[in-house]
Amino acid sequence: MSRWTKATAAALLMLCVPSVAPSAAEEGSMPAGVKGDMMTWFKDAENKLVQLAEATPEAKYSWRPSKDVRSTSEVFLHVAGANYGIPAIWGVAPPAGFSIDTYEKSLTKKADIVKALKDSFAHMEQGLSDADLEKPAEVFGTKTTVQGGYFLLLTHAHEHLGQSIAYARMNAIVPPWTARQQAAVKQMQEKAKPDAK
Repeated sequence: MSRWTKATAAALLMLCVPSVAPSAAEEGSMPAGVKGDMMTWFKDAENKLVQLAEATPEAKYSWRPSKDVRSTSEVFLHVAGANYGIPAIWGVAPPAGFSIDTYEKSLTKKADIVKALKDSFAHMEQGLSDADLEKPAEVFGTKTTVQGGYFLLLTHAHEHLGQSIAYARMNAIVPPWTARQQAAVKQMQEKAKPDAK
């Protein structure tokens, strides 16, 4: 197998590997067990949602694929609203004046929405206490535990991350982590090309 073919195969494999590794600072502070596993995937959703929010031009924040669905800004605020509203079910108080019914339409400026998204994940993570995870909770009529409620939040964040990626792609915005992977693949292929004679 030629050097270029090997480099291309390695580069394609790199595109298949999800970029979920937490930063060195985050990795050192991750707790062990189920809580640590959840936090790894919460950080993945948070990092990617924030990157998309920052990469999306402000003019595209009001964009929606059709009349009766959420706009780009409303999707980001919907995630933030859940991060505040769902933990409130088991006693993690949201910010003063927060209303889950109106939150996703409460902000329109890009800088405010990016900040709200970051703040909501920080708030939600503070409520993730080892002592509380096994406590019973009822979430939207389902009897579960606080841990089960956090699993719901985790799947919710990733569900709307997927929606946000689709919105970005429809607006010709390449997710920043994908752009970095593609640039790395191209660089590997360029380095591995046989010298032209």
